[in-house]
Amino acid sequence: MNENNKILKVENLTKMFGSKKLLAREMLKKGLSKNEVLKKTGVTVAVDNVSFEVRQGEIFVLIGLSGSGKSTVIRCLNMLQPPTSGKIYFEGDNIKNYSAKQLREFRRNKVSMVFQNFGLMSHRDVLSNAAYGLEIKGVSKKEREEKAMEIISMVGLSGWEGQSVLNLSGGMRQRVGIARALINNPDVLLMDEPFSALDPLVRREMQFELLSIQEKLNKTIVFITHDIDEAFKLGNNVAIMQDGKIIQTATPEEMMSNPSNSYVKEFTNSADKTHVYSVKNIMITPSCLAHSRNGAKNALKQMYDNGFSSVFVVGDKLRFVGILTLERALAVRNGELSFNDAVYTDVPTTQLETPVSDLIPIAAKSAFPIAVVDNDNRLKGLVTKAAVLASLS
Repeated sequence: MNENNKILKVENLTKMFGSKKLLAREMLKKGLSKNEVLKKTGVTVAVDNVSFEVRQGEIFVLIGLSGSGKSTVIRCLNMLQPPTSGKIYFEGDNIKNYSAKQLREFRRNKVSMVFQNFGLMSHRDVLSNAAYGLEIKGVSKKEREEKAMEIISMVGLSGWEGQSVLNLSGGMRQRVGIARALINNPDVLLMDEPFSALDPLVRREMQFELLSIQEKLNKTIVFITHDIDEAFKLGNNVAIMQDGKIIQTATPEEMMSNPSNSYVKEFTNSADKTHVYSVKNIMITPSCLAHSRNGAKNALKQMYDNGFSSVFVVGDKLRFVGILTLERALAVRNGELSFNDAVYTDVPTTQLETPVSDLIPIAAKSAFPIAVVDNDNRLKGLVTKAAVLASLS
């Protein structure tokens, strides 16, 4: 595999529409804006000197307003729109140098596209739409339909295979579109605003479905959207585009914390932070700890010294045991309870990478701060209800 597991690499990609491209290029080099170039030459600069890399197995999201150039970029990645200049590498090979045969094989076997308007064949049923990619490759009907049924089941459409796509809802049609894109087992999925035509509830369902499929298949996905929440929910890395240029590429967390300019800051300010930040961003170090071997007297001292009415109880190697309250610690001291019986062990825990959004219902019900533990149940920190609520603002 490529250096650092990179499957796609785009270098200085430019796409122009119009006859005076050389003149337009010179104007861009002199610092003229794309609007000035359009006025003087009639050339539309859709993509201007864009570079990025995509690692195998990641979801890379391009986000921008209408006209920012994001959809043009994705169409260059499979040469539906050949670039004016620049290089596009797939597994180290520049696809601009492919012969017609190589390009055809690339589109059939290595990359698939999912469109906003579904792009289904209305005269076919779900099964034959899903199987179409294998049909044009000459795969037997029995084999392609068996494979299509597997994919149909994966996208949640079992029982609908004989239905006309005209009888399906928008979300179901897009599931068919995803099934058709997956049928050839491509290395890369290109998704051009695939959920933007869906209502919000169905859109959230499809986002979850895509993440579930990605968990099973570990595909490389280049995803186009204009929705910052969708970008941050799905993307391992996100690139924001403006006027044909990439303004910043970063993880959602990095982009929220360190926007490169005021445009990115304004764009990201509207994002739902609970889907971006994880537990590690809001947890604090526990200051009130007691080891289980030291008993209630030490636990009471820790509570008194730190001004708390409960204490986190740990065992050897900081393994989390539970929570002891002031009331129960006093009961232990007075001989009314054993230490082990006094400790609340049935309390919620979470891990460092858990999205804050997942903690909201837990924090709402919990009487105590939430313990943050690692895979070996070692205590790493705590999350207070106040910290969860603050992340909503």
